[in-house]
Amino acid sequence: MTMTDDGTPIRYVDRTHAWYDALGYGNPYRYAQHDDAPFRVLGRPLAQSCLVLLTTAAPFRPEQGPQDAKAAYNAAAKFYTVYSGETAVDHDLRVSHVAVDRAHLSDDQNCWFPLPALRRAAARRRIGALSRHFLGIPTNRSQRHTIEVDAPEALARCRAEAADVALLVPNCPICHQTMSLIARHLESNGIPTIVMGAAKDIVEHCGVPRFLFSDVPLGNAAGLPYDVESQDDTLEWALKLLESAPGPRTTLQNPLHWPGPWRTDYMNLDALSPEDIAQFRAENDQLKQVAHAVRNATLAAT
Repeated sequence: MTMTDDGTPIRYVDRTHAWYDALGYGNPYRYAQHDDAPFRVLGRPLAQSCLVLLTTAAPFRPEQGPQDAKAAYNAAAKFYTVYSGETAVDHDLRVSHVAVDRAHLSDDQNCWFPLPALRRAAARRRIGALSRHFLGIPTNRSQRHTIEVDAPEALARCRAEAADVALLVPNCPICHQTMSLIARHLESNGIPTIVMGAAKDIVEHCGVPRFLFSDVPLGNAAGLPYDVESQDDTLEWALKLLESAPGPRTTLQNPLHWPGPWRTDYMNLDALSPEDIAQFRAENDQLKQVAHAVRNATLAAT
């Protein structure tokens, strides 16, 4: 697969399949696919609605090693159960442990966790209120686990927050699938949703009610690094789509532009030697073992 940056959105399904095939795994992962999608109109104006934020970012745990923007994949820092955090206080959430675009990831968590932007929106009455808690959603390759375990738990917590609408912000490729499945479940159960992401093909393949697509590197779906205006504008586009979508599977492209070329950097096999590929395979096998152990320990404790 020879890559050129011609300005078209990355096809993450094709690129991840090619990457893991080159590493020698075969049996390509089957991303969730639906031709239809549920859809609920807003029950009340956004200025009178309570909004809940859902993220796939993980709380920083220093005992688990490096987790900054440029850190290598850190399987030990993953989480496997839904968690909640108070929206009235600040948090340190990281995405270095997932397959985001590290070459273009900063340490500005506002790019993937738009809590400050939502506070500003609530302060100016663009939304009626921000829920007391946000929700952390685990990234599971198992679609069955997401649908049967995580989605019902997310719905129960959204209802406990008395949320009228939900904003979901994914990061890595599987994050986009996970949040799409969660959005479908919430919408089917009466909570209008908006997914704010960067992997267009994965979200549209799964089928969601509303999707704000930002053509930016993974991990930046909530706006440009250290650019509050772009972060507020991105949220505003999402809120407008939440209000105006005429029906299910509505995608709106954010007019935001990433400064400079970036599309050829992500999972670029052209830049790798056979030795590089062998090293990535060995590292991936080791990380899978770590992730498997962490997941088993987590689930055994719940």
